[in-house]
Amino acid sequence: MKGGTPTAKMEVKTSLLDNMIGVGDMVLLEPLSEDSFLENLKNRFDHNEVYTYIGSVVISMNPYRSLPIYTPDKVEEYRNRNFYELSPHIYALADEAYRSLRDQDKDQCILITGESGAGKTEASKLVMSYVAAVCGKGQEVNKVKEQLLQSNPVLEAFGNAKTVRNDNSSRFGKYMDIEFDFKGDPLGGVISNYLLEKSRVVKQPRGERNFHVFYQLLSGASDDTLKKLKLHRDFSKYNYLSLDSAVVNGLDDAANFRTVRNAMQIVGFMEDEVLSVLELVAAVLKLGNIEFKPESRCNGTDESRIKDKNDLKEMCELLGIEQSVLERAFSYRTVEAKMEKVSTTLNVAQAYYARDALAKNLYSRLFSWLVSRINESIKAQTKTRHKVMGVLDIYGFEIFEDNSFEQFIINYCNEKLQQIFIELTLREEQEEYVREGIEWTNIEYFNNAVICDLIENNQNGILAMLDEECLRPGTVTDETFLDKLNTICAEHQHFESRLSKNSKFLNDHSLPHSCFRIQHYAGKVLYRVEGFVDKNNDLLYRDLSQAMYKANHSLIKQLFPEGNPTKVNLKRPPTAGFQFRASVGTLMRNLQTKNPNYIRCIKPNDKKASHIFTDSLVRHQVRYLGLMENVRVRRAGYAFRQAYEPCLERYKMLCKRTWPHWRGPAREGVEVLMADLQVPVEEFSYGRSKIFIRNPRTLFLLEERRRQCLHDLATLIQKIYRGWKCRSQFLLLKKSQIVVAAWYRRYAQQKKYQRIKSATTVVQSYTRGWQARKLLRELKYQKRCEEAVTTIAAYWHGTQARMELRRLKQEARNKHAVTVIWAYWQGTKVRREYRKFFRANAGKKIYDFTIQRIMQKYFLGLKSTMPSMSPIDKNWPARPYLFLDGVHTELRRIFHLWRCKKYRSQFTEEKKAVYEEKLEASEIFKDKKALYPSSVSQPFKGDYLEISKNPKYQKLSSAMDEKVLLADVVNKINRANGKGTARIFLLTKKSVVLADQKTGQVKASVPLPDLTSVSVSTQSDGFFALKLKEGSASAVKGDFLLSSEHLIEIITKLHRIGATAADREQLNIDISDEFLVQFKQDKVCVKFIQGAPKNGNSVSCKRKNNRLLEVSVPTTA
Repeated sequence: MKGGTPTAKMEVKTSLLDNMIGVGDMVLLEPLSEDSFLENLKNRFDHNEVYTYIGSVVISMNPYRSLPIYTPDKVEEYRNRNFYELSPHIYALADEAYRSLRDQDKDQCILITGESGAGKTEASKLVMSYVAAVCGKGQEVNKVKEQLLQSNPVLEAFGNAKTVRNDNSSRFGKYMDIEFDFKGDPLGGVISNYLLEKSRVVKQPRGERNFHVFYQLLSGASDDTLKKLKLHRDFSKYNYLSLDSAVVNGLDDAANFRTVRNAMQIVGFMEDEVLSVLELVAAVLKLGNIEFKPESRCNGTDESRIKDKNDLKEMCELLGIEQSVLERAFSYRTVEAKMEKVSTTLNVAQAYYARDALAKNLYSRLFSWLVSRINESIKAQTKTRHKVMGVLDIYGFEIFEDNSFEQFIINYCNEKLQQIFIELTLREEQEEYVREGIEWTNIEYFNNAVICDLIENNQNGILAMLDEECLRPGTVTDETFLDKLNTICAEHQHFESRLSKNSKFLNDHSLPHSCFRIQHYAGKVLYRVEGFVDKNNDLLYRDLSQAMYKANHSLIKQLFPEGNPTKVNLKRPPTAGFQFRASVGTLMRNLQTKNPNYIRCIKPNDKKASHIFTDSLVRHQVRYLGLMENVRVRRAGYAFRQAYEPCLERYKMLCKRTWPHWRGPAREGVEVLMADLQVPVEEFSYGRSKIFIRNPRTLFLLEERRRQCLHDLATLIQKIYRGWKCRSQFLLLKKSQIVVAAWYRRYAQQKKYQRIKSATTVVQSYTRGWQARKLLRELKYQKRCEEAVTTIAAYWHGTQARMELRRLKQEARNKHAVTVIWAYWQGTKVRREYRKFFRANAGKKIYDFTIQRIMQKYFLGLKSTMPSMSPIDKNWPARPYLFLDGVHTELRRIFHLWRCKKYRSQFTEEKKAVYEEKLEASEIFKDKKALYPSSVSQPFKGDYLEISKNPKYQKLSSAMDEKVLLADVVNKINRANGKGTARIFLLTKKSVVLADQKTGQVKASVPLPDLTSVSVSTQSDGFFALKLKEGSASAVKGDFLLSSEHLIEIITKLHRIGATAADREQLNIDISDEFLVQFKQDKVCVKFIQGAPKNGNSVSCKRKNNRLLEVSVPTTA
């Protein structure tokens, strides 16, 4: 840390009470009423203060716009600061929880509640991003943080949807345990999901959408992917997708799809897993397009038939199911009881019910599998004890015009959360009083345990009676369930029904006959009983489960284990209510073991608009979140408490004995301060480390006196500062006058000296100029005399030279004339002598003679300039004449073929085989693998170990029935850690053998027919994978991943043996930087990347996770 940083932090240090808009902590609100509570929230919201405290609880208002309060600078501002030291912020709560976990070894949980659109999901993201920013750094730590943060986009795509209230509404409850080590660095996490709203898959309310992933897939997937999934981009082609809200302003489904794909890759999903997930999503869309038509049988019963089987066919192709099996499952239902089976036909309504039930179960189980798969990737690898911070993002209390089973379950969960909230808040308050030595007085509050008991009691609870009604033989309807409630719960003070025995509700027309009403802690909620029994049963016909289990799809069998015919369970599956009650119970027990931190999210308006505060809506949320109850609990004893040191630091200027510095203990200073201020004794109390103030008015009085005192101190500081400033100005002027005078005197003397120096220089220059001009005149006269002599001599020599030149020219002209006359005379004589020999064909003969001489000269010249006999010598003599171009090229070709034949005639049979192997290696690897160029100059020896001559391998040599074509030492790669083990690699015409290098014992023998393909990378490594035929005896332990320095030779010989064998197919060679290797039951991806050289220039293999081996190949220059 730099030296200036602590000072900078002290400069920005403020208090919750400084410059606050309204009241930052509702505990200090005076007077306290629901109206003043709302007015304070509105005042702060209008000034962009979206966070307010109730003690240690944070109220978060959704601003519906971006605010500049989540920057990295803000993170640093709230880092390692006291909770009440700065203005209210979600970062303050996150920092308090993280520091308690790191420094005090206390497990933490952060409970985020509120209705849809209140900002719960964004709040959980802010908490996680803050923790990620303040915890440690490092490659592994950053990887874990990135995986934890990237799990959010995946879960949002599959679990969030656009609703009337929120464009990105979470339709499931999420609880994430983030695990830390002793330093506070994240190690991993575990996610639990609660009550996915799977009914949304088959039906959405008006103005709402299905889950995001359906729209993202159709908008963002490539054309090839959609073709592979048998989908079209048009939303209107799918019955399960609502069209009125298919496109949402501000949501880019295509970009979000790319984000989800990238997040799945970061979390650790393999490519085949991603494809399997998308195939199941496509299957759900196809399932919604299956429609039925009625058909009467001869016995008078109605049954259903599928109208258009095209969508059924495509769905079956995606999942690998026989079409006839699934078609029968949609038409018949088999009921088993002990040893009897009864098969009944399904009418159209029942078939549609079965279709929707399958779609809901398929999507719900896929979502649960996604959560489990993410947990597998992000779970902590070490088994030591971890510190844990839990983040609960769960639906808030819901009161709609039409409330059904889902709202009943959600409100039950909120009742349990309210119960634990009151219990833990009171316990925390009581523990602080006991810790500080303050007398504890019991606080009266509404205990909602009676409402929780009404719902969850094992004997007479509503959920227990619903389960009992679902399991009862005979006719079971929603009306029989309501009758049972009216009989058993009639006298309960929080249960109301028109048909109950309680006569006071008989004439209540606001209570319909098919409804019942529960008085929750947040208010009365009217539940329509229609659909309670069906939604609680949540039945999926066994025929459909068994049909799904028969699928060849890798994921389907995991999602429908009950469909296994060998493990038929006649026991009825647990109901939805029973499962949710059990999971809520587990959640409550988990939360009670941790220190709680609360974030209450509030939605200011229903229009999703900024700067709009709807009083009635906010009042409704304040009531059902129990915020007023929370304030009353906090204020029941002492409304404000503060440690002695900051209290004395804040108010010490109010007493002359404590100002400006108190030298003794902080508590004594506070006692002196309170005594001097004459604060009534009943208004405060001294704890061991804090002072407790009972009434907010007392605190506001102290603040008012502090403001007045600060005003007086500011006036005094201004007076002293102004006097110091005037004295400093006078001393500066005096010092400046002395300096100016000194500089002026210096300047005047310099000017005088410059004038004298300039006059002296002028006199000297005139004297030197006269002397120089005199000398110049003398030199010029001497130079003119010398030039006159030179000119006269030059004229004389020129005259002599011209006379000699004229004589020589005349002599040359005479000689040339004699030569020309002689030449003309000789020509005349020759023409007279040869004229009698010329005939008409003389020109042709001369031409043929000339051509013959040229050709003779060309061939003789070619003989003397012939290139060497080496086939690789590309030299050839230049063409002397243009008309010989064709002949010249043809001769070059004939010569090259002739010398190649002469060169081949020198080869032995062994040498021919070697060159054939080299040629085959070129066809396989040239321009495909970076290792190939370095292998060209290396001869293929085959037996590198001389196994037949080496006595060390005598036993191994005798065990081989056939001739060994290749013997070498390779490294067998271990999947667990990526390290290699030395093995002897033997290749014969029938098998591949791996033996121990030290003992020579055979470890594995693979017949060549069992070998289907070989995979290598495109880079300069020596890794190769031998892939075995599925179901063969050799494939029991999976494929072999090996590394060799002679990879090119090994694969060439394998390929050559396969090509010459008539009884098996040619070996397939796959060259790719990413391929799958089967290890026992699991498929592992081997991925090759280029990296900086480590450990010299060697290739390194490292295990990244259970399904990925990463091979780092040094970059070649």
